[in-house]
Amino acid sequence: MDSKRKIGLYFGTFNPIHIGHLIIANHMANYTNLDEVWFVVSPHNPFKNKKNLLDDYARLEMVHRAIKDFDKLRVSDIEFSLTQPSYTVNTLATLTEKYPNNNFSLIMGGDNLSTFHKWKNHENILKNHKLYVYPRLATMPGLLDNHENVNLVGAPIMQISSSFIRNAIKDKKDVRPMLPPNVWEYIDEMNYYTK
Repeated sequence: MDSKRKIGLYFGTFNPIHIGHLIIANHMANYTNLDEVWFVVSPHNPFKNKKNLLDDYARLEMVHRAIKDFDKLRVSDIEFSLTQPSYTVNTLATLTEKYPNNNFSLIMGGDNLSTFHKWKNHENILKNHKLYVYPRLATMPGLLDNHENVNLVGAPIMQISSSFIRNAIKDKKDVRPMLPPNVWEYIDEMNYYTK
């Protein structure tokens, strides 16, 4: 029997983290065999434009604030010290070496699963790590849906996006229901996303 702790890694820029992220992470932590879910704050996603990103440590601080009352949720800044842009396969290798008593899996949306074959060393990731996949509205059945290391999880479908929130703040709309209150207070206090 495997005595290692099962950790689900939820990668993202979290720019900003919102209630949709929390609902997915909390669902994975409570309705799967994962012991914990770690939010891995990415300094730079190879598929995203960096100029729209808030400072790395500001986004890390927002995740800290968002999850402080959740026992099974953690945050990791492991990618801050890795070569950028950060690739998941490198992050997994670093975490596995640093935490040998943990078994790491990936948490991703169905839209990411359909493009997973484009990821660097995706075969290596799939061979050595489980994927926990939550549904997205745009998700189409994919080639990997029936892979032994792919777990399709019936998590709630969230239609909230960080880009929608950023644009709404810029347009002076009230987005408080979409954010944990302490995250909204931090964004408001720091005047983030207003320009």
